[in-house]
Amino acid sequence: MPQPTKGPRLGGSPAHEKLMLANLATSLFKHGKITTTETKAKRLRPLAERLVTFAKRGDLHSRRRVFTVIRDKDVVYTLFDQIAPRFETRPGGYTRITKAGLRKGDAAPMAVIELVEELVVAAPAPAKAAKATARKSVKSDAVAALAGDTDDDDAVAVRSDDDA
Repeated sequence: MPQPTKGPRLGGSPAHEKLMLANLATSLFKHGKITTTETKAKRLRPLAERLVTFAKRGDLHSRRRVFTVIRDKDVVYTLFDQIAPRFETRPGGYTRITKAGLRKGDAAPMAVIELVEELVVAAPAPAKAAKATARKSVKSDAVAALAGDTDDDDAVAVRSDDDA
């Protein structure tokens, strides 16, 4: 467990700091990398790595503990089903912090925090739609096959009636 930081908290109150770090973690897992100040990146790293460790376990209790921090179901799904399997053999060190220079407005030192392995961004919602489409196509193929057989017989029967 990381040693508690000394000095002023980010954002003023402990509750605001906790919410800010939760939002940063959500964005990190959604996009794969984010640009923020060095201080926020350094405070985010232990939280993000702990959440990946929970996701690697994969049980219900771990999923519920992650839900206490990240409240977006799609991001939690991505974390457990796409990100955690990539880090299955890795014992730690899931994030990387790279310094990115100074911010133009106030000259704050900026950094990019990213997951070590590239994230292939894939929305989970289209997967559900693809399953529904696949089911519909299977049903329509079956119906077409049945309808095609009866249509051919009817068509032949109709043609033979017309010819006669």
